[in-house]
Amino acid sequence: MRCLLWLLLLGYCIKVFANTTDAEMGDYPIEATFRVGVLANHGVNQGIMRWQPMMDYLSDRLPGNRFEVVPLTFKQMDQQLIEHRIQFIVTNPGQYLNLSNQLPLSWLATMRSRKHNGATYAIGSAIIVRADSAIQTIADLHNSTIVATDPEALGGYQATIGLLNKKGFEGNRFFGTVHFLGFPLEPLVYQVRDGSVDAAITPFCTLEEMVDEGLIGRDDFRVINGQRLKGYDCDTSTTLYPNWSFAASDLVPSPITQKLTQALFELSADSNAAITARLMGWTSPVSQLTVIRLYDELQLQNNPPPLYQVAVDWFKRQRQWAWALLLIIVGAPFYHLWLEYRFRQKNEHLLAAEREIKEKELQLERMQSAAIVGEIGAGLAHELNQPIAAITQYSEGALMLLQQQAQPNALPNELAQVLAKIHTQSLRAGGVVHRIRGLLKQRRSGFQFLLLGELLEDALVLLHKSLEQHQIELKVTIEGEATRFYGDSVGLSQVLVNLLKNAIDAMEDNQDERQLLVQLHYQTAAPVEQQQSPHSWLLLQITDSGSGLSKPVEALMQSFASTKENGLGLGLAICRDVVLEHHGVLQLKNRSTQRGCEVSLWLPYFPEQGQQ
Repeated sequence: MRCLLWLLLLGYCIKVFANTTDAEMGDYPIEATFRVGVLANHGVNQGIMRWQPMMDYLSDRLPGNRFEVVPLTFKQMDQQLIEHRIQFIVTNPGQYLNLSNQLPLSWLATMRSRKHNGATYAIGSAIIVRADSAIQTIADLHNSTIVATDPEALGGYQATIGLLNKKGFEGNRFFGTVHFLGFPLEPLVYQVRDGSVDAAITPFCTLEEMVDEGLIGRDDFRVINGQRLKGYDCDTSTTLYPNWSFAASDLVPSPITQKLTQALFELSADSNAAITARLMGWTSPVSQLTVIRLYDELQLQNNPPPLYQVAVDWFKRQRQWAWALLLIIVGAPFYHLWLEYRFRQKNEHLLAAEREIKEKELQLERMQSAAIVGEIGAGLAHELNQPIAAITQYSEGALMLLQQQAQPNALPNELAQVLAKIHTQSLRAGGVVHRIRGLLKQRRSGFQFLLLGELLEDALVLLHKSLEQHQIELKVTIEGEATRFYGDSVGLSQVLVNLLKNAIDAMEDNQDERQLLVQLHYQTAAPVEQQQSPHSWLLLQITDSGSGLSKPVEALMQSFASTKENGLGLGLAICRDVVLEHHGVLQLKNRSTQRGCEVSLWLPYFPEQGQQ
């Protein structure tokens, strides 16, 4: 029941609204605003000045309604009418026909021109050239440069295309280049005057109106295929078509359109609205048959030509670009061959670089293996030295006891020989151990003047592939003036590689951003442990975003102490020994603000480095 009541109420409201709209809209004191779109062929300001008095006249004749002028281009008029932002249009019949195919429009009246004795046929084209131009006929315009208002302009372009088609030319491919400048119309003529183009297609009477306004001189221009029809005041190049139309959208109530049409027909030629709008008045709509036939011809002529014809026409019109395109097509294979040659060169270079990196990696492995063997050998030599020394002492003691307890002649020959042989071999074994220890101590004896930055660069080259495989972002900063110091390049290279490799391995399980920061300071303060040192120091810091230290630093510095699954635990021990050999300081600690480890290496500059 409640739903039925709502439906009845809704129907009553709709009926009341419909009766009000269809009957007396405009007679009520509530003011309705209607927007009238007009072609702004002389610009927006000129359009307002020309048509606003006409809008005021209509507002006076239809009390309770207000009319506003809206100067527009062709495209703007199409869009605003489709969006219902304007309710009336004043435009040429070609525009009216195009819009009437999309929207229901009511054709109210046709304009009577103030010139030509109030003629209703006043839309056409005038093809204008300079007076001194070599162009004399329409045929001379072939492949010329033209300016026009808009491709949809009946008097500004389409009438000329229809003329060309009637004379046996292909209108759409007749001109070389066509530039559409839109509104206002004056720049079209100025382009011809300045020699920027060969000719201009202007609406009928544009040339004469500019002459009357003192903008140009009539003797400076000619009209191609010009003719002045009887009773007309301007030269035209084409057939004349019906004048501008006043049309209404189907959304405008019929009482409004009826009263507006009556007001247009009753407009006096002497009124300010008619004089300002440059018209004699309005009359009943004139037949659009000639415009329809023109559009039918243009539609037939717009059928797409064969592709080869399009290509030939484009080549003729755009010769410079066409030759450039042809040059590109011909040169492309040669360019491709050159690129392939360069690619092969780059590829060979990359392969050579990869081979060099692999060789350096092999050298790195050998160096690490040698370091490991050296550490193990040093430990074994140290451990074996004591039992061998004990054997030597015991054999010497046994010989001395035997000699004291028995007569010299009573000493068994075999026992003396055995003890002598044991003593000899133990001395020999001790000598071998000492020679091995001496050899191991000499493995870092290659001291020379060097730059730590160069060693760092070599180490990073060795580890470049590992950095790429683990997708680690490397940042290297070097501060201070590069200064050479006296050191062991082999040992320090081993230290740098071990420290960098540990940092890379520590970030292997990090799923977040992987960053490795390497900072080299050639001049820095002494470490805390060496605050009283008179020497200058350099500092190398390596910071990673890995898992950090899982054991105390002292434990990790011991030989065979490792946190890696397959590690031997000799890397940091070797680094510690090399740094101590250089009187430096090696410090490891976890980062305070985020995960990761920070390694600091201090090395001193000694004045007496040549004696180290």
